[in-house]
Amino acid sequence: MKNIIITGTSRGIGFELAKKFSKAGHNVLALSRNVGPVTNLKLANCHSFSFDITKVSDITKVSEFIEKNWKKVDVLIHNSGLLVNAPFSEIQITDFKRVYEVNVFGVAALTQAVLPFMASEGHVLTISSMGGIQGSMKFPGLSAYSSSKGAVLTLTELLAEEYKETGPSFNALALGAVQTEMLAEAFPGYEAPLTAIEMADYIYDFSLNGNKYYNGKILQVSSSTP
Repeated sequence: MKNIIITGTSRGIGFELAKKFSKAGHNVLALSRNVGPVTNLKLANCHSFSFDITKVSDITKVSEFIEKNWKKVDVLIHNSGLLVNAPFSEIQITDFKRVYEVNVFGVAALTQAVLPFMASEGHVLTISSMGGIQGSMKFPGLSAYSSSKGAVLTLTELLAEEYKETGPSFNALALGAVQTEMLAEAFPGYEAPLTAIEMADYIYDFSLNGNKYYNGKILQVSSSTP
C-alpha cells in the first residue's frame, strides 16, 4: 500500500486515477476545487478536500494533512490543468497568468511542499501535453496552454538533475489526444482514440513503476495529436 497524491481529480483522467488507486488498496489524497465527484463515490482509503493549487493556504493544508495522517508520500501526480482557447491576438495577459499559475507555478509550489515527505524511491510524475514538445504539431488558440506545458517539461528535467543524488525521481508524460472534457474545450467535436480510463490505466502503472527505469525523462504517450 502506497500513499498517492493526485491533483485535478474532479473529472477526466484524474477522476479515473483516484478510483483506480483506491480500488487497488492504496491511500489516496484526491485534490480538486470541486470535491463532489470523488466524495460522492465514497471510496475506501480516499481522502479529499477542496483545493486550489494557486493558493498558498491550500498548499499548506496538504503539508498539514501529510504530517498528521501519512508522514510520507510515495507518488505525487500533477494532473490538474487549466486551458484557455483563444487567438493570440485576443488572449489577455491575465489569461496567460492564470494558466501559468495552475500549470507551472502551482506544480512548483505543491512539489516544494511535498518533497520533504518523499523518500529516495518516491516518484513525482507530471502530466503534460504533446503541445509542449519541441517539434511536435502545434494548434492555434493554445499559446498559453501549450507553452505552459513546455515549461513544466523543462522543470521536470531540472528537478531530476537537482535531486539525482537523493531522489525522488521526476518524470513527465506528454499526452496526445485523450477523450476528456479538456480536449473538448480545445477541439470541439473531435473524437480521440483513447478514453480517460485507458490513459489512467497507463499512468497508474507508470507512476508506480516508471521511476525504476526513468528519471528526468519526457515520454511521449500519443497515438494522435489531436
